[in-house]
Amino acid sequence: MTAKRISPKWIKSLEKNEIFVFGSNLSGFHGGGAARLAMEWGAVWGQGVGLQGQTYAIPTMFDAAEEIKPYVDEFMDFAKVHPELKFLVTEIGCGIAGFSTDEIAPLFRQVIDNNIENIYLPESFYEVF
Repeated sequence: MTAKRISPKWIKSLEKNEIFVFGSNLSGFHGGGAARLAMEWGAVWGQGVGLQGQTYAIPTMFDAAEEIKPYVDEFMDFAKVHPELKFLVTEIGCGIAGFSTDEIAPLFRQVIDNNIENIYLPESFYEVF
């Protein structure tokens, strides 16, 4: 297994090259949880997917974790072509969206399998791997 790259449990500030990766909804209504915090770093009200300021939104408000996977895959592809950025992933989908880390962590398995060096995952995701 590659080295663990762990995102901080509580992210309170960002360096210039760091991106706060948070769970959103497709409508981009960033009203609570990590999405509300993301507004401090440039998340755009009404934009539910992708890079926004120093944030990256991944929609998580679905009925099944499998519906989140295409957005996670898109995020990982984005991170691969932006090695100059460091992506700090929060426990997306594990708060307001109501999923468990056992459901969400496997969606990020490619980070480990493909050694995507600029994506940092929550410790709780590594516990599932």
